[in-house]
Amino acid sequence: MQLNEIKRNGGQVIASSNSVIPLQKNVQFTKSLPPLSLYIHVPWCVRKCPYCDFNSHAHQGKIPEDAYLAALEQDLISVLPSVWGRAIHTVFIGGGTPSLLSSKALDRLLTIVRNLFNLAPGTEITMEANPGTVEASRFADYAASGVNRISLGVQSFNDDSLKRLGRIHDSEQAKRAIVMAQEAFARVNIDLMYALPHQTLAACQQDIQTALSFGTEHLSLYNLTLEPNTVFAKYPPDGIPDDDLAGDMQDLLIDMTASQGFEQYEVSAYARQYAYCQHNLNYWQFGDYIGVGPGAHGKISTHDSIHRTARVKNPDSWMQKVQTGEQLAESRYLSYKELPFEFMLNALRLKQGVPTHYFADHCGINLNIMLPMIEKAVNKGLLDSDPNRLKATPLGWRYLNDLQEIFLL
Repeated sequence: MQLNEIKRNGGQVIASSNSVIPLQKNVQFTKSLPPLSLYIHVPWCVRKCPYCDFNSHAHQGKIPEDAYLAALEQDLISVLPSVWGRAIHTVFIGGGTPSLLSSKALDRLLTIVRNLFNLAPGTEITMEANPGTVEASRFADYAASGVNRISLGVQSFNDDSLKRLGRIHDSEQAKRAIVMAQEAFARVNIDLMYALPHQTLAACQQDIQTALSFGTEHLSLYNLTLEPNTVFAKYPPDGIPDDDLAGDMQDLLIDMTASQGFEQYEVSAYARQYAYCQHNLNYWQFGDYIGVGPGAHGKISTHDSIHRTARVKNPDSWMQKVQTGEQLAESRYLSYKELPFEFMLNALRLKQGVPTHYFADHCGINLNIMLPMIEKAVNKGLLDSDPNRLKATPLGWRYLNDLQEIFLL
């Protein structure tokens, strides 16, 4: 499996699987259930970018906020029985472009969440925003409603690159948006892409320097990939950097961020130590997450099972199913045979891995099932031999797909 076959969909990381054997008699959580997060999907955007394979839909005119929020409330109510009594530790509002929501709609959305769920003290509430659709007053209102972390989809500070990527903002709008975000929020993430069409190493360096100049605490840096079912996949753009140049760009950005006190704590995430994205950490540590809204994915554990859920993708179909009381999500149980790969697919994306006991804690089965695979990975020099931590070696980090594949049963 190639890294670009491991996808984020509706904010979630998903691995394909052929097994549908229920877990009920194979899983038994002897301690507490994993931490629980909430992902809320806002499916609309002004224009669909040619590289984007997320569940986003271009929408002209006014977004149907009232209908969306009413449907979302019912979607949230539908999951209550499966998570009753559990606290929500992080909330992530993604898309699409959530910043298309009015201040009033966002405030109502978070009110619905608070009325239905118990938010743990200090809950991280992240919202994605597009620099081309934001205003200073809206940022302040979002913060007043409870959003305490913003993630800006800048992608590049080069106007030519932005045009090639189909973005609706320019570099000056992006810079202004970052300043406005910093005035409203204590925690700001900047999303950037590299290995862009016709991008040089010098241009990549300039993008990273510009991002670092704002002094934010977190950067998400993604290598542009031509994902299936996108415009770029059907009509590949000219001037895509080759693997060697893309590798040079990655080495450069790792060095540049490290010189400013950033740590690459996950494949595409760079942050100061106190500023890791707690919501994404819960994904990588195989925590649980509710996924609501069109196309959202979730993972929910009970005391004797783990299952993944997937909402219908089309926004109109999703709202119609809510209105008619139809089942909103497909659900499948994970078998014990799937768990080693599912767990390691996520955990090994973290540079420091996870404590060994997380496998039993978050999967509900004994680590013994993985011991032959762990031994094989250690002998190949891909997995650290520390018995207290599941962590890739530098070689394993370089060949992460090969390491993850060892854990397929």
